[in-house]
Amino acid sequence: MQLVPPTATPWTSPREYWPMLADATHGLETPVGVLCAEALAHNAFDMLRRAAGTPIRVASKSVRVRGVLDAVLALPGYAGVLAYTLPEALWLAETIDDVVVGYPTVDRAAIAALARDDRLAARVTLMIDSVAHLDLVDAIVPPRARPAIRVAIELDASWDGPVGHIGVHRSPLHAPAQVRALAEEVARRPGFALVGLMAYEAQIAGLANRPASRVRGTIIRALQSRSMRELRARRGETVAAVRQVAELEFVNGGGTGSLESTAADPSVTEIAAGSGLFGPHLFDQYAHFQPAPAAAFALSVVRKPEPAMATLLGGGWIASGPPTADRQPQLAWPLGLELLPQEMAGEVQTPLRGRGAASLRLGDRVFLRHTKAGELSEHLLSFAVVEGGRVTETLPTYRGEGKVFL
Repeated sequence: MQLVPPTATPWTSPREYWPMLADATHGLETPVGVLCAEALAHNAFDMLRRAAGTPIRVASKSVRVRGVLDAVLALPGYAGVLAYTLPEALWLAETIDDVVVGYPTVDRAAIAALARDDRLAARVTLMIDSVAHLDLVDAIVPPRARPAIRVAIELDASWDGPVGHIGVHRSPLHAPAQVRALAEEVARRPGFALVGLMAYEAQIAGLANRPASRVRGTIIRALQSRSMRELRARRGETVAAVRQVAELEFVNGGGTGSLESTAADPSVTEIAAGSGLFGPHLFDQYAHFQPAPAAAFALSVVRKPEPAMATLLGGGWIASGPPTADRQPQLAWPLGLELLPQEMAGEVQTPLRGRGAASLRLGDRVFLRHTKAGELSEHLLSFAVVEGGRVTETLPTYRGEGKVFL
């Protein structure tokens, strides 16, 4: 796959876009995952525009398709991968020379594999937020028996504002002094090299700021603005303190939803982002950008329990996070369909009603969009890539390559 700026934007007209994808994939059995090359390219280039020159490290958990990772990394402006487990990072590092593990690991076998391979040790960076993470590595392979292990420290980017804790619970290191103390410990310990710092502002990057409620949207945007101001000062102070201890190769921050504000932080050298490539429906409620729905899946109608209803086979591909309605897959095409509140999307069947359900017949297809990007790949062995109105190739997902990391 090669990504080039698209000359057309068919996704802006749902009545043309979804039938085009349906026609292109009509010979494939369901469930079928579809990836529109033009929409993916649009998203990739729009993310570069929003990042305004700050390099983007691709968050692999939001893709989980190596063909897509390779295509995006071939574009100037994208550099390196942010992996989600060490086994995944070791696998990707066979062909990608810069992989940062975004979460701490306690996988003893993977740590041992990293420590006995000079090439992988030079390509993979572990994330830490405590001395215990260093102790674990030393207990598995002592410093004298391994190459230096590259590590990055994660700063807690959440905001303890006037209404309480805002953000996610990740690193215990909130103050610059705490991060510097751990940096000094890394510097004292043989067998480690401190190369990076990370701070992910989930309350800005991952929180929709244009919800259905205008009042709620106003409040969210105000809180995000204040949170970003606080983080910019604290992250800058932290980076300055750590640079007195070690030469940092990178300072990573942000995500798809915060590309603009994170790029404006002078202490950040790269932004991690990936969800915006696929454009899941989670991002439909953001005020400052609108990705194209590049990835979707189709299911078949297998029942007509009533003339005005239609039942799909499968459909319960629920997203992680709070068990709320917005974690359900979104019915994209045909229009005029809705889930039944008492059943919703089910493991083996999903009944639908609405004005569009009456015209559906056995064997017809319904297109759905997942709430979160990479989780869709866990349900599929491959994506059919549609370009120019036809299937041009099939890209295996991690699962299609026999890999399940989480």
